[in-house]
Amino acid sequence: MTEGERAVKGLKCIVTGRQKNAVNVVYGVRSCEQALLTSQVGKVGAQFAVQTGFRAKPGEVVLVPSSDGGVSALLGLPEVKKTDVFIFGGLPDALPEGVWRFELPSDVDRSTAMLGFALGAYRFTLGQAGKVLPALYVAEPVPLAVETARSIWLGRDLINLPANLLGPSELAGEAVAVLESSGAKVKVIKGAALEKAYPLLAHVGNGSDRKPRVVLATWAGSKAAKDAPLLSLVGKGVCFDSGGYDLKPASGMLRMKKDMGGAATVLALARLIMACDLPIRLEMRLGCVENSVSGAAMRPLDVVTARNGLTVEIGNTDAEGRLVMADLLTEASEAAPSLLLDVATLTGAARVALGPDIPALMCNDDEVAEALSEAGRSVSDPFWRLPLWDGYRDWMRSSVADINNVSSKPLAGAITAALFLERFVGAGVRWAHIDSYAWNDQSRPGRPEGGEILGLRGIFASLPRLLDLTDLLNS
Repeated sequence: MTEGERAVKGLKCIVTGRQKNAVNVVYGVRSCEQALLTSQVGKVGAQFAVQTGFRAKPGEVVLVPSSDGGVSALLGLPEVKKTDVFIFGGLPDALPEGVWRFELPSDVDRSTAMLGFALGAYRFTLGQAGKVLPALYVAEPVPLAVETARSIWLGRDLINLPANLLGPSELAGEAVAVLESSGAKVKVIKGAALEKAYPLLAHVGNGSDRKPRVVLATWAGSKAAKDAPLLSLVGKGVCFDSGGYDLKPASGMLRMKKDMGGAATVLALARLIMACDLPIRLEMRLGCVENSVSGAAMRPLDVVTARNGLTVEIGNTDAEGRLVMADLLTEASEAAPSLLLDVATLTGAARVALGPDIPALMCNDDEVAEALSEAGRSVSDPFWRLPLWDGYRDWMRSSVADINNVSSKPLAGAITAALFLERFVGAGVRWAHIDSYAWNDQSRPGRPEGGEILGLRGIFASLPRLLDLTDLLNS
């Protein structure tokens, strides 16, 4: 278990219980009218805010003298009632050390404020610790906010770990520690058993001395019946991607420690589901592997027979992620899940189309896609749907095998990658594929530079609708 995961157990940025020390106040403000500010921080504080140019723009923070001689903070809020979680993400950087509490308008969701503060308080370092950050006092913490923050911190930690510290074995070990502590049954598959069960994944891992692992976890909520909905999750865990013989340029490798971001997202989501004890059955599969160059590495034009019997020609060794996922999707389909969902840092094409913040969603079921899209919008954790366009299927044709792992055309790369994966999803299985960047290129409020868990809140918010849980959760 990482140092970050140990620290997150206590989520030290949140202080609960009876608070004996002095607590400073953060006031949420929707306008900078003098009368309103005076009622909150007194005449001197209100004048100070106005004179310093405070306009209560969403996320804007100013420190002002309070009426009791201390310091208060004003935080600008949007005029609409729905407030983005990241409005609160800049507070840990803007506030001085100490313990703070919120005074917010009654229509602002406390869970959103807590989560935003916690996401902004995240730090990752393998060197000396930085400055002591402020803490947020919450008399009665919202469990969902706390567990969501813990899960996202866990995922960020895993993505941020350098590849020399997090290879396939280490990633599997981290997953086992988290899953078993949450009550899941876990198996780690390796060696000959992995080669037999997941031949495409094994072929990707042949080039590395750090051999692949598959993590298989099962869990059921305490209120889940034997026929409860089965959610199956699959995550791409490529701990480092050199590109193989189709070698990436040096600049293309600089962030390839994040190529296990799909596995980190899926693990974080599974942790949140278990922490909230959803009344479902859960299966999770992580493909943990490294794509390296060696005499044993896969070569362009290799042909491998997949778990489902399809022969696959390796048109490009740098399109390894879909090979890692394919056999896992086949195995997951065998249990006929209510919903099969995979997350992967799969294509640069998705980033060209949508940029770093919006994962691409491709789905074989319109209702599933609509539920995910609506839930993502509702919690400001969006997806954008791309089509599984039938007209591009022939682009994956091979002259010697059933399918090629890359398209014959340099277009629609995110879509063709998803079309490849779809060939390994069982007939009749509702399936959604999420192509994520899993990284922040620069620091923004609540989103520090480095690993990021995109889509977790959107997926979690969609589950009551997708798995028909509304009545069970309200009972």
